[in-house]
Amino acid sequence: MKEEKPLIDKDYLLIKVGDTCAWTFAEMPEIPMPKTSFGMLKVKGKIDDYEFSNTHLMPLGNGHVGLAVKSQIRKKIKKQAGDTVHITLYEDRTPLIIPEELLLCMEYEDGLIEKFEAYTDGQKKAFIDWINSAKTEQTQAERIAKTIVMVQNGEKFY
Repeated sequence: MKEEKPLIDKDYLLIKVGDTCAWTFAEMPEIPMPKTSFGMLKVKGKIDDYEFSNTHLMPLGNGHVGLAVKSQIRKKIKKQAGDTVHITLYEDRTPLIIPEELLLCMEYEDGLIEKFEAYTDGQKKAFIDWINSAKTEQTQAERIAKTIVMVQNGEKFY
């Protein structure tokens, strides 16, 4: 099998614009603005020794893209804005995995799986992340039921 070539594999400065509620990110001018919706490109890789996947690069408004580095990641790698991190990125072509419980429930409604599949990956991911973030099985079941109603009505999660 051919080894995948990274989009980038180098050091970047973590940048934070503003004082409160601001994003901390690494700007990557060498990655061209993708021709996908909103300029987003789904990536996977590593920030220092922290592995991640199913993350999108964000357009920065200057023709460049950036990788947001969430506080939970910064805590694990012990870095903040102003620090340098080593980032290795690959395009993430991993298909979205729909939870088995959701699929089983959708099978009972004619055309529901097809309706769900018609949503964009981002819209499907929003539903799936919401379902998977439930802390109890009861809450997860309630969210699956709510998702089914929303999909039947053609509603989006966000």
